[in-house]
Amino acid sequence: MTADDIDAADWIVIGHSHFDHLWGAERIALKTGATIIGSYETVRVMEACGVPAKQLMAVSGGERVRLSPDVFVSVYPSLHSCVWSQSGQMQGADEVCLGDIGVAHQDRLARFASMRDFFANLSPAALAHLGASSQDAKGDGGALAYLFETPEGTLLYKDTSGHWGGVLHDLRPDVAILAAAGRGNIDGEPIQGSLAQYVAREAFLLKPKRVLLGHHDNWLPGFSTPTDTKPIRAELERWLPRTELLEPGYLASTPIFGLADSHPRS
Repeated sequence: MTADDIDAADWIVIGHSHFDHLWGAERIALKTGATIIGSYETVRVMEACGVPAKQLMAVSGGERVRLSPDVFVSVYPSLHSCVWSQSGQMQGADEVCLGDIGVAHQDRLARFASMRDFFANLSPAALAHLGASSQDAKGDGGALAYLFETPEGTLLYKDTSGHWGGVLHDLRPDVAILAAAGRGNIDGEPIQGSLAQYVAREAFLLKPKRVLLGHHDNWLPGFSTPTDTKPIRAELERWLPRTELLEPGYLASTPIFGLADSHPRS
């Protein structure tokens, strides 16, 4: 399925404005009339792509948006994973990463820029895509998290491995879709540990009945790797033995509420 295959949508929520999360939203919005909710950078990029201003809703955290008479979404500030701490291909889910604490923002930007040398080894198709979607220093535009309130239950959606602990601590969604890629960012600093440990600690803050993983496929071959979910499952079972990890297939129609009643939150 491609963005052009989607012919019905009312709302599109964007967690951050990197190319692999934002691009394609403009085609869905123009085809369906859907309203895009995202950061001010997301709105800037989408408007430049021809999406009418009336279909763009800029948010930064603290907003509660009515999606229908009985469905709302609340927006929370979040953080992007620490891409700048990587020097090459992304680490495996069980690989422990240490150090990089207290690095100044200018130095982070310089280290991120140096990754372009590594990207030069990517395929011509990947390089063309990166070039067409380059945002330079504007980057992720400020990551956001979304908490959906529905009659069936509540759902938290995050699309990158970073968070403010104080923001997530008391949300308590029934279901959480959590990104599982890169080096986790906790309160502005890279995790001293593995990706699997990061996901488990994030889930422990939320204590959902059910977790689904996102952003864990091989989204940029040559840089990304398919995330091995076995270490993540093991860490989740250690931290939250009563939380269910659901791994649906692509394009699978999967109910996410109501099936985990036998797994009460710890």
